[in-house]
Order: sequence, then C-alpha cells, then structure tokens
Amino acid sequence: MNQVFSLHRLAPCFTSLGLLSQGPLSSSLFFSTANNRPSFLRFFIRSRAMASHIVGYPRMGPKRELKFALESFWDGKNNAGELQKVAADLRSSIWKQMADAGIKHIPSNTFSYYDQVLDATAMLGAVPPRYGWNGGEIDFDVYFSMARGNASVPAMEMTKWFDTNYHYIVPELGPDVKFSYASHKAVDEFKEAKALGVETVPVLIGPVSYLLLSKPVKGLEKSFSLLSLIDKILPIYKEVVTELKASGATWIQFDEPTLVMDLDSHQLQAFTHAYSELESTLAGLHVLIETYFADVPANAYKTLTSLKGVDGYGFDLVRGPQTLDLIKGGFPSGKYLFAGVVDGRNIWANDFASSLNTLQTLESIVGKDRIVVSTSCSLLHTAVDLVNETKLDKEIKSWLAFAAQKVVEVNALAKALSGHEDEGFFSANAVAQASRKSSPRVTNEAVQKAAAALKGCDHRRATDVSSRLVAQQKKLNLPILPTTTIGSFPQTLELRRIRREYKAKKISEEDYVKAIKEEINKVVKLQEELDIDVLVHGEPERNDMVEYFGEQLSGFAFTVNGWVQSYGSRCVKPPIIYGDVSRPKPMTVFWSSTAQSYTKRPMKGMLTGPVTILNWSFVRNDQPRSETCYQIALAIKDEVEDLEKAGITVIQIDEAALREGLPLRKSEQAFYLNWAVHSFRITNTGIQDTTQIHTHMCYSNFNDIIHSIIDMDADVITIENSRSDEKLLSVFREGVKYGAGIGPGVYDIHSPRIPSSEEIADRINKMLAVLESNILWVNPDCGLKTRKYAEVKPALSNMVAAAKLLRSQLASSK
Repeated sequence: MNQVFSLHRLAPCFTSLGLLSQGPLSSSLFFSTANNRPSFLRFFIRSRAMASHIVGYPRMGPKRELKFALESFWDGKNNAGELQKVAADLRSSIWKQMADAGIKHIPSNTFSYYDQVLDATAMLGAVPPRYGWNGGEIDFDVYFSMARGNASVPAMEMTKWFDTNYHYIVPELGPDVKFSYASHKAVDEFKEAKALGVETVPVLIGPVSYLLLSKPVKGLEKSFSLLSLIDKILPIYKEVVTELKASGATWIQFDEPTLVMDLDSHQLQAFTHAYSELESTLAGLHVLIETYFADVPANAYKTLTSLKGVDGYGFDLVRGPQTLDLIKGGFPSGKYLFAGVVDGRNIWANDFASSLNTLQTLESIVGKDRIVVSTSCSLLHTAVDLVNETKLDKEIKSWLAFAAQKVVEVNALAKALSGHEDEGFFSANAVAQASRKSSPRVTNEAVQKAAAALKGCDHRRATDVSSRLVAQQKKLNLPILPTTTIGSFPQTLELRRIRREYKAKKISEEDYVKAIKEEINKVVKLQEELDIDVLVHGEPERNDMVEYFGEQLSGFAFTVNGWVQSYGSRCVKPPIIYGDVSRPKPMTVFWSSTAQSYTKRPMKGMLTGPVTILNWSFVRNDQPRSETCYQIALAIKDEVEDLEKAGITVIQIDEAALREGLPLRKSEQAFYLNWAVHSFRITNTGIQDTTQIHTHMCYSNFNDIIHSIIDMDADVITIENSRSDEKLLSVFREGVKYGAGIGPGVYDIHSPRIPSSEEIADRINKMLAVLESNILWVNPDCGLKTRKYAEVKPALSNMVAAAKLLRSQLASSK
C-alpha cells in the first residue's frame, strides 16, 4: 500500500475545507485560484514538490480575459491601468495554480500582451525607426504600434512560430540598430511572482534563436548576416541576467528552439560563442536551455551539451522521440535532463504507463536526481482548462487534458518517478486510455477503406491549368486584374448575437435563416457597389473557418472554452478530431446557392481545405496524420462536386495552413508535402474545366515550397504578401515560372490602417514587374472577419480604384 499522502485521496477533506475544487476523475484535481490558500497547505505541497517543470503556459485566461481587456484598451474603452490589472490577476492565478499543483520549476515571463518575440525585441530596444521611439522604457503605444501598426505606419511582419498556428512578430534588424535595455518585463514579473510567495524560473528567448528568427532590414536581405549582431545584443542579456540574480533568481531558462532546425556549422558556432560570453555572468545561476517541436539533430545535440555554464537541457520527447537515441548514446555527467513527455501541442490525456517507462529509461542513463519531468513545449498551444467544458461528451472528455490538467499530469509523473505513484490517479488514466482504444465511435471501416485506396494513386484534373484558364475566362468574362476578397466579411456584434441565440435555441431556425440571408444580401450589394468582380457571401453563418466544417463532419468534437491564442488577441477554438471523418450531408451548398441568386456576378463557394482542417484541429494521435487528412479530403471532394452541381463556377478551397504543417527537419519535408498536396488535389479532381478552383494561403514563408504550391494545380492562388515586404515576389524575380492565376495580397487586413489607392497601385506595379498581367488578381491579404466596416469599405474602395487605374494604364500602353 502506498504510504505517501495522496492529494487524490485527500480531496474530500480539502474540498470540505474549501481548499480544492474537483473536476472529473480523469482530469484529477485542481486547486481553486479564487482564494488565497492557508500557508500550511502551500507549505505541504511545495515541500513535496518533485522534479517537475512547465515550459510555458497560455496567457489569454480560461475565459479569454486578456483578449477582452486588450480589445477594450485598443478601442479606448478602458485604460492602461485596467489592462495591467487584468494581466496581473492572470499571472497571479497561473503561478499559484502551478505552485499548488506541486510544480517545482514554474516559469515566469511567459506571459505577454501580444507576443514573446516582440517582448524580446522590446527588451533589446530593437524598435524600427518608423515608430518614432526616442529611448527609455518602451510603452504600450510603441509596443502595440509595432504589433498592429497605427494610422501612419504599418505593423512589423508577422509569421508562423515554427510549425504551429501561433504567429510571432518578426524582428527587423540591421547593422545600424542601437540596442539598449528598454523593457524590464522579465525582471518585473520575476519580482511580482516572488512577492506572491512563488519562486519562478524566468524565461528568455535565447540570443541566438532571437537573431535566427529575425529578418534583415529592407534592402539587406541577402547581404547582411543577422548573427553578426550577437556581440551587440549579449550586453543586454548580461544586464537582464545580472538584475535577475540580484532579485534572487536561482534558475534561468533560455528558449533556443532553433536548435531543432538543420543548422550549419557557422550557426552552431554562434551558440558556443554566445554562451561562452555569458558564462561569467550566469555564474551562480542554474541555466536551462530549452528546445522543442522536433528532434535535435546530432550535430546540434553535440553543440548543446557542450555549452559552457549550462546545467540542464530540455527536449521535446513527443515530437522528437529520436532524441532519446542521442541521450542513450551519451549525456553529460552531472547535468539535468528536462524530459518533455507531456504533450504541449495536443489535448489528449498522457499515457502514464508509456511516459513512466520512458522516464525510467532516461533515469537509468542520467541518474535519479538529474531528471526533471516536463512538458514537450509551452502549453501556449493547447486549450486552458477542461473544467470549463461542462457540455463536452463525457466519454470523450475522459480522454482529454488541457493545460491545467497537463500541469497535474507533469507532477503526477514526477511523483511516480520518485516512487510515490498516486494509484487512484494512474488507475483512472489506464481506464481512460483503454476506453479510447476500444470505443466503437472512433472507427468507421468504410471510411478507412476509402482513404486507404487513395494511397499510391495520383489524382489530378484532366487538363493543364493554362487550358482550364482559357475555358474559365470564356465563361466568367473577367476584366484584366480581376478583384476579389478572401472570403469573410466583418463579424458584427449583432451577427454574433444571432448565431449565439440560434445555438442556444432562443430564436427559431426560420428567424435565423432569414437573418443570415439578410446579412448575405447586404454583403453582396456592398461588393456590387464597390464594383468587385468575383464576390463572396461573407460567411455570416460561420463561427470559424475550421470549426464550421468540423461541426458538420463525423469524427469531430467541440469545446465551449477551448480557446488557443493565434496572434495578439486573436484566439481560435480548434475542433477535436477523435475518430474517422466523413460528410453526412452537404455543408455549404444552401448558403452559396442563396448568395449566387442575389447577383449575376460570379459567387465563390467557400471551403476550408483538408490540410488546413487537419493542421488547425487537435488531431487524433492514434494513426498517422496523413490518413486523417485523406479522410477529410474525401469529405471536401463530395462538397466540391455538390457545389458544382448547384451551379457554383468558382470554388475556393483554402489551404492557409499548408506551410504551417511542414516538418522542421528537411529530411521529413518531402513526405509531408507529397501527401498534403495530394490531399488538396483529391478535393477537386474530376470537375469540369470551366469550374475555377481558388486556394488561399497566409502568413508564412512560401518561397522554399513554391514548387509544391505549383503542384497543387489550383487555377488561382491568393496569398499573403503585404506584411512581408513582397518577399513572395522575390521567388518570381529569381526565375520561377507560374502559369496559374495569382493574387499576392495588396494590403494588410490585420491592421486597422486604411491604405490609399496610390499605395495599393504601387504594390500592384511591383507585382506587374515580375508577373504577367493576365494571371494577376487584386485582393487583400486575408479574410476581413476581424475588421470593422468603417475600415473595410474605404480599403476595398481604394483597392478597386487602384485596379481600375492600372487597367486603364495597361490598356493605353498597348
């Protein structure tokens, strides 16, 4: 019998004292963060703290408290003090939650008002000159201008954080940047936690990864080495570390995720140089270098484990299981291994038996007192708390763990590794694992057979794209430089209220359909007034471009509060793919047909592609992702064919997340691109030449996969371009031939700034310098869902005016 006190067994006692709130058995126990705990309880748990660690934690709050505070601040409805109060309450709650759960190494400085890379830019004072910063501590005005732009200057570039759906603000660096210690956030938050009685590990983006994730200032893209700045930023890091030591820090965590990339010897040497330079400043601190998202290559592993002044190394053993072989081949004596066995990227409950086996194997290599149980990466990428899911199917809920539950899982594994296994907790976990494996709702034999039959086949349309474009132009009769938008129009408060009330059954289906039809008609009329050539219905019936489809497909489950930060205040609620996927009935045909009936202009049918649905969902981990993607592709194929039968002649199949899913290691990329591109082609193979297939991609670097994009064989692709300084166009300048239609975005929809027609015309002219006018489309960067009509109307008006101006100029030059 286990002689150690179990929090699981003590739950009734603590609950009766008002010290605990209890969720479902499978989720274990959660300490209420609403009250201050008696000191004896804090001491009891902290004194029992095992070797456990959390890489990072979600910032938005369990009910998106930070999102609403940020948006109120940006709208002028609350002041800076009110925003800071919400932020402080969230940080306090998170730290106390981890302390009460028994976590030993609790992170600080993982909170952000917008983005952790932007925070590092602020810390280093690397503010681009256009923001007019004159030194001193960086305030909200400068900080949010860099993130979002303002009336006079555009925002900094935004791109995907490795292979996740999180976006970071890309630093702009050049030889003339004057670095200075301009944000004391890391030190302030460490002190803030300490004042609450919580010892934390301050987290910084590592100096080398910061530079490798940056971009050279415009004009120096090919000539400037970002790593040449390493000796200019290290003095700032030394100042921060010195202040943290003076404030009482005993551990410090440097996130160096670029170590999982395929780095050359020069780049690896930068790590050796940086930490050698920092060694004397770091003396007296325990130093952790954290990596995540993939295996660490053998040469990077050698570099990492040889760094001076470093005491511990963090590895993602969920997405990087091959790192285990490197550890088995040799691990430095006396160092700590932070073993990321609890998945920070997905929401499935940990398989305790499997994880404990891995940990015990590692323990035999590195030593009993040198292993720390951790998450595979920051929990930023998962939903916040399963306790808030009161409507989720009970069986499926028993298979899940959100961030709050993963904190408990980490500590439970740490206790078990030290010989104090909570038998009840482990038993409940085993029951849930067995339930998921045997549940009949997971498997659909017919779907599996249909998907398996796709392997080894090559699905393509019968004719090449140039022939199809000729046939489509005869039918559509579009002007040169045709204008369109990406799909969504502003989601007003009234529109959201209607959807919310319909879902809650407060209004009838008849009233709901009437209201949505009125909204569609309004959007169609607006586009006709603006003289846009290919229209969209605005998607008023959709809550999210993935969730909307998932709700109509089998094999999906949904949360009420399973929000995950995408960028800034923008949150998404990923569906959960728990079983085989199929389409019971048409999903969009009614709304697209209704919209087409309101106009004689072409109306795009709007679909989300299989790869994006996959990459923007929490995907089952009991079969290869490619198999799940093929299942989704077959469902979308059915929808495409039904739209065509209904008379929709332009169909957009968005693959915004294609680049996002690209493996970080080059050796794995060809396999992914093969099945991802194949999945897209499956959706539209066999339709008529006159049906025009569009796709859309956003906010990633596509230059290295341009040939795969061409291989998708879409008739028209619209793509993000404006925030990245027309980076996409460089691939065409370098000789890549693209014969399909293409619409590089002409203005940034993630900023409230309204571009002038002259500015847009200038962008189009840059495109015309490298692209033929007969394939060029004019469109915004992305959907307009998050914008207000007061911004959308003038921006689109200017966009159409710019297109018409250039049409006349092209005509007169002939």
